[in-house]
Amino acid sequence: MTERAPLSRKLSAIAESATLKVDAKAKALKAEGKPVISYAAGEPDFATPQFIVDAAAVALADPASYRYTPAPGLPALREAVAVKTLRDSGLEVSPSQVIVTNGGKQAVYQAFQAVVNPGDEVLLPAPYWTTYPEAIRLADGIPVDVFAGADQDYKVTVEQLEAARTARTTVLVFVSPSNPTGAVYTAEETKAIGEWALEHGIWIISDEIYQNLTYEGVKATSIVEAVPDAAGQTILVNGVAKTYAMTGWRVGWMVGPADAIKVAGNLQSHLTSNVNNVAQRGAIAALTGPQTEAQQFREAFDRRRRLIVAELSKIEGVRVPNPLGAFYVYPDVQGLLGRAWPTMAGGSVTPTTSLELADFILEQAEVAVVPGEAFGPSGYLRLSYALADDALLEGIQRLQRLFA
Repeated sequence: MTERAPLSRKLSAIAESATLKVDAKAKALKAEGKPVISYAAGEPDFATPQFIVDAAAVALADPASYRYTPAPGLPALREAVAVKTLRDSGLEVSPSQVIVTNGGKQAVYQAFQAVVNPGDEVLLPAPYWTTYPEAIRLADGIPVDVFAGADQDYKVTVEQLEAARTARTTVLVFVSPSNPTGAVYTAEETKAIGEWALEHGIWIISDEIYQNLTYEGVKATSIVEAVPDAAGQTILVNGVAKTYAMTGWRVGWMVGPADAIKVAGNLQSHLTSNVNNVAQRGAIAALTGPQTEAQQFREAFDRRRRLIVAELSKIEGVRVPNPLGAFYVYPDVQGLLGRAWPTMAGGSVTPTTSLELADFILEQAEVAVVPGEAFGPSGYLRLSYALADDALLEGIQRLQRLFA
């Protein structure tokens, strides 16, 4: 009998999401009864505001929700996204320039599919969200890491980008506030990068999913607000997941020039068609309704941010840049590597990478963190502070005892 044909080489080369993998492991240990505290998932612990749930309940009773609707999204939601884009990103767009997607991940995937050709190089500032390089490869592009460490507050410079640019560079990924670091580029830094990309005709894919989660009076300046002329070569991706505690609703969107949105829309018409109508109606309520609870969420994240930074900074060998956005802290833990740490069994372990360190922390302290290898170079850990205050403090105190 003839041997079966192989699986897709492209998909076989794609790695599982590291953040979801760590979170799944933590949940499995919890299910076994172990008191694991997880800082792995980028997911608010709050309930979705009730007025959003109520809007979805009304939609669930409406027979119109049971039918196919336009693949790019409900007209009312596309209009609401256009209004939000003007308000928060300073860019006036037509609703026809909006595509509603199944979460921000689909928007990211489709953005790369729309502007990347085989062999194109995509400049990817690191540390980066774990999905970006895989989405670039799925578009047959080549991710080119441009690393900025804790000494730069994890923000790349124009000089670094220019040093990485080649004749094959066609796309830049720009993320502010950042996952995994929480870094927020200043308006001046954003403008410099936008002008550089405009000068060289480079597409910009700007992920703004955390733009409403900033602290200490900082504003996340959109790259199209800083450099309006760059709008013709920029795709913005966003969604309701983080701001409104709606991760499971799976509603995101992409906004961009008409030609890019056209090709992405063609893809979505074959890929998924329209997003769940009930979830879309909930998203309309989120964007057009009262923002009181979203602001309360942000205030809670700010409180937790200050707490986790202060407590992590008490651990010798840990360097903690102050994150000004999102809900992550990204400590440099190179000072903990290469040292022998005692175990509960009476021996010791000497981790040499942040991957080994994260395993040691989970085994010895029952605390789940994501190692830096998921986001670029080793030597760092990502901790989400989107969890209850008491659990957040208890987990860090476990680390303080572990590395005392």
